[in-house]
Amino acid sequence: MNIIEALNWRYAAKNFDSTRIIPNETIEVIKESFNLTASSYGLQPVKLLLVSNKSILQELVPISSNQKQVGQASHLCIFCVYTNVDEAYIRTYFENIKSIRKTPDAVLNSFRESLISSFATKSPDEIFNWGAKQAYLALGNMLTVCATQEIDACPMEGFDPIAYDEYFKLNEQGLRSVLVMPIGFRAKVDMFADLKKVRKDLRDSIIEIK
Repeated sequence: MNIIEALNWRYAAKNFDSTRIIPNETIEVIKESFNLTASSYGLQPVKLLLVSNKSILQELVPISSNQKQVGQASHLCIFCVYTNVDEAYIRTYFENIKSIRKTPDAVLNSFRESLISSFATKSPDEIFNWGAKQAYLALGNMLTVCATQEIDACPMEGFDPIAYDEYFKLNEQGLRSVLVMPIGFRAKVDMFADLKKVRKDLRDSIIEIK
């Protein structure tokens, strides 16, 4: 499929075929696509928790607004954000730049110090809200990539993030959950799979200035 065909094929799956498991090579593509997602300043404040254990997935259903897709899916993507983007975090990022690009300190100093100064003035809530926006970027990117691989997905805000954080002890890792997305293969009984997409006309959704 080309990209437009893939996006037309995609929908928010309401039922997954629980007997089908995403092949490892496709999971690797999905993982790479997450890691390659754009993020503000390139800081990558989002971490992906990828769960495939069927017992755990079933246990998560009650704290996911009883949405059965969570238990049916091949894998569950949990988008988490770091709660503390501090000086040490930022310095580690710049050390990675130096290692990969061989960029000298003299070139990086100004930008690095600017980021350290900027984040030092942000409250924990401001840092979390900033990170949450990056999580939505990652989810959107992965939705598209999943569609190109003919992998179904269902993005969800309807879950209990506090309960998820406690279940996976995310606070101990300096993380908070923001979004979840079951992925797998649509069930044949899912009536929503064949419904036509309902979208605005392009003239109503885009302002084009030439």
